[in-house]
Amino acid sequence: MAGVVVVGAGPGIGAAVARRFAREGMPVGLVARRPETLDAVAATLPGVPVGTATADVTDEVALRTALATLADRFGTPDAVVYNAALIRPDRPGELSVREHERAWAVNVVGALVTATAVAPAMARRGYGTVLVTGGMPAAVPAYVSLSLGKAGVRALVELLDREYGPAGVHVATVRVDGPVAPGTDFDPDDIADEYWRVHAQPRGHWDREVAYPGG
Repeated sequence: MAGVVVVGAGPGIGAAVARRFAREGMPVGLVARRPETLDAVAATLPGVPVGTATADVTDEVALRTALATLADRFGTPDAVVYNAALIRPDRPGELSVREHERAWAVNVVGALVTATAVAPAMARRGYGTVLVTGGMPAAVPAYVSLSLGKAGVRALVELLDREYGPAGVHVATVRVDGPVAPGTDFDPDDIADEYWRVHAQPRGHWDREVAYPGG
């Protein structure tokens, strides 16, 4: 049955991506920290099978268990979208080492765990898409941990592409270059269209990084 799995399926991009893929008739798996978040997003997805699993992306065991639970139900997904991020303002020297470690765990390591939990099976099958939400095209001193995290995402996507791309797994980042809000130039439903477009790209025409500049 396959389908899409959205990790970080909160309101905004996560929910919008789930709805966009559901419009194509694809089953949807949702992963988030809180059951109430999952219930709210699942309620917007009528007409397709929906599976939910709770996990904090900084908990490797819980995250891998959630992804395995959804794979047991739907099979190896056609696409997985990693949309979790820790977004907060912090200037150089303001955060403790522990706070930086948590930000890095959410923004980068969770994406690595997600990808390595699903991409090997995609590679054995010969196709699949791994998409990671990017951002911060340039480092911003007022957002140190997020700037570092999104730079890490770009490096991670390159590494994963080299590892799994030759076996047919399309790994890419959709870089959102502004604050996301309904009814603005960065409307999550418009952004979600870009995730579907990248997923649908034929092999040989894959983008590894797509910028969504707004509008």
